[in-house]
Amino acid sequence: MSVKDIHIADYNYSLPDERIAKYPVAKRDESKLLVYRGGDIATKVFKQIPEVLESGTLLVCNNTKVIQARLRFEKETGGRVEIFCLDPHEPSDYQLAFSVTGRCVWHCMVGNLKKWKEGALKKDCIVAGKPVELKAVKLGGVGLNHTIEFSWNAPDVSFAEILDSLGELPIPPYLNRSTEERDKETYQTVYSKIKGSVAAPTAGLHFTEEVLANLNAKGVKRAEVTLHVGAGTFYPVKSEEIGGHDMHTEVIEVTLDTLKAIRGSIGNIVAVGTTSVRTLESLYYLGCRLLDGNEEMFVGQWEPYSEGRREAEPSEAIDAIIAYLERNGLDRLHASTQIIIVPGYKFHYEKAVVTNFHQPKSTLLLLISAFVKGDWRRIYDYALANGYRFLSYGDSSILFN
Repeated sequence: MSVKDIHIADYNYSLPDERIAKYPVAKRDESKLLVYRGGDIATKVFKQIPEVLESGTLLVCNNTKVIQARLRFEKETGGRVEIFCLDPHEPSDYQLAFSVTGRCVWHCMVGNLKKWKEGALKKDCIVAGKPVELKAVKLGGVGLNHTIEFSWNAPDVSFAEILDSLGELPIPPYLNRSTEERDKETYQTVYSKIKGSVAAPTAGLHFTEEVLANLNAKGVKRAEVTLHVGAGTFYPVKSEEIGGHDMHTEVIEVTLDTLKAIRGSIGNIVAVGTTSVRTLESLYYLGCRLLDGNEEMFVGQWEPYSEGRREAEPSEAIDAIIAYLERNGLDRLHASTQIIIVPGYKFHYEKAVVTNFHQPKSTLLLLISAFVKGDWRRIYDYALANGYRFLSYGDSSILFN
C-alpha cells in the first residue's frame, strides 16, 4: 500500500474535553513524563529526565519564539476584524520582517472577513511612549488567507515593537479560552530566542533552567535548531486518505556549529518535539539533494517517499550540507520544508523523541506512530488510563525507537 493511501480514521481515539489541559501545571518540570522504551511503559516526573538520558546524548531543541501574531481591529461601524499574521512576505526574511520600519507585507488569516469589504483598517497604540497609527490593507487572497500590507506613521518603530504593543499571543484554538497575561511566559520555552512561530514547540515547555543544569551535569549535550511553527500545525486532516492532505511550509535555520554537533552524535540524538524531528529529517533530504548537485533548499511533502531518489548515509547528508556552507562562506543553513512523516518512514538521526500527546487524526500523531512502529495506541491508552493531561499544556513523553 502506498503511504498516500493511509486512512486517517485509523489514527483516531476518544479524547474527552476534560483531558485537554487548559493551563500548564504550576511548575513546568512537575508535569508527568511517560517513558516508552523497548515496548515497556513507565511513569516519571519530567524533572527526572536526566535519569532517563545517558551521558553523551545530544539533545536537539527548537529555539523558536512565539510572536504576538493576532491583531484585532474595530471598524468605525463597530464591526470587529481579526488578522492573524502567519509568515512574512515583504521582506520575506523573518529577521528583516521584524526589524523593518514603516511598512511590511505578511501572509495572514483574516477572521470575520465579511465585515471588511474594502479600505484600510486602523488602530492606534502607544509604542515606546510614542503615539502610532497602524493601518492594514488587503492586497488579495483566497478564502480566509490574504496578503496584508501593514504601514505605520512612526519611522523609528519596528514591526516587532508594533506586535509587542498591539498583538496577542495566539494560544491554540482547542483551549477554548482567551489569551491571558501569564500565557506570555508559560507558552514560551525557557530557551526561546528567534521570533517567528505562531505556535509553541510544546515539548520544550517542560524544561526549566534547573532541568537544563542537571542535564548538563549528567553530560547531556544540547544543540539548537530553529523551525518556525505555522498555524498549519493545528489544521486537521480532512481527507479520508493522507494523500489528500497538503502540508504547510515551515522555515528552518540550522547553524554550522549545530550541524557539526549533529554529525558527531549520529546514533545518540534525542529530538525535543516533532518540530525538531522534522528539522533533523529535512536535513537528510537537503543533504541528499546537495549530493546530487541540487542546491534548492526545500524539501517537498512527499520527497521521502519518491521512487528513484538518492539514498545516502546520514553522515554523508550532513557532511554535504557542512561542505556547502563552508564552500559559500555561510555560518548557517536557511531552508524550508513541507515534509510529512507517516507510518513506514525511515528515521535517520533520532534514537528518541520528547513529545506531548497529540490530537486525534493529526499529522503529528502519524509521525509518532511512525516512530514507535505503530504502537501509538497502547501508549495513548496508557496515558488516558493513568491521568495524563493532553495537548499543548499537557504532560509529555519520551519515546525510544
